[in-house]
Amino acid sequence: MDAQLAAIVILTFVIHLVGTLAYAFRIAGVRTGHIAIAFSLFNILVLLSRTSNSFQGPLLAKRIELGLQNPSQFDATLDYSLIIGAASVATLAGGLLIPTFQRLTTIAVEHFQRSRSMPRLILRFLTPRGLSVLAQSAAIPAYQNIDALKLPTNVPIKVIVMNFAVSALWSVGVIASIYAGLLEPDYRVTASSLSATINGVATIMMFLLIDPYLAGLTDDAAKGQVREDFFRKVIIWMIVSRFVGTIAAQFLVWPSAHVIAIVARWI
Repeated sequence: MDAQLAAIVILTFVIHLVGTLAYAFRIAGVRTGHIAIAFSLFNILVLLSRTSNSFQGPLLAKRIELGLQNPSQFDATLDYSLIIGAASVATLAGGLLIPTFQRLTTIAVEHFQRSRSMPRLILRFLTPRGLSVLAQSAAIPAYQNIDALKLPTNVPIKVIVMNFAVSALWSVGVIASIYAGLLEPDYRVTASSLSATINGVATIMMFLLIDPYLAGLTDDAAKGQVREDFFRKVIIWMIVSRFVGTIAAQFLVWPSAHVIAIVARWI
């Protein structure tokens, strides 16, 4: 793996890790009752994710440009397998880090509620006491969480399935559109711009169909109208469907790239 590909893999890992850790902030919001503050704190990680996203696309595009100049220099199949594999590993790692991050986020929300200062909160975690809290918050998922893999009967299966589809689309969108440039070099700029269409479909599904359900469930759990263990089961299934979606993306890259190449040539 060369330095350029390693950078793309790391950026992909960061993007999907942050996306998975969003669930920890939902749990912390339920536990503290301060959902808005929890999501405001999550925006710090969102900045990291968006910064990574802003570098990932250009690096992928540059790799395709170099590949067109010297086709034997890169193995495109290996590239996309490693990149999407990083998304799967990040999702799995994020799921395993949920217990730790929900504890840290709960502490951060409670401290922010008192100080109302983001810089002060960040500085507090950089003190010896703050670093001690970070160490003490480390935890692994409880063995009892395996029972959560029994799908609750009152969870809409369609929400889990749609989350799977959205995760697959998000994992494959940018990569497939960039690699479509290998198939149609003359239309590679058009093909790369079509990633917004794929991600747009995924975004519409997320914000119209999935996020409203999760938002309502989070509010209900915070008010005590649904049990917290049920809420956690739903979160676990959302992470599982997200992980499976990244696995499915491995098999969607080349078909998607071919479709994008056809569309780029047609329009």
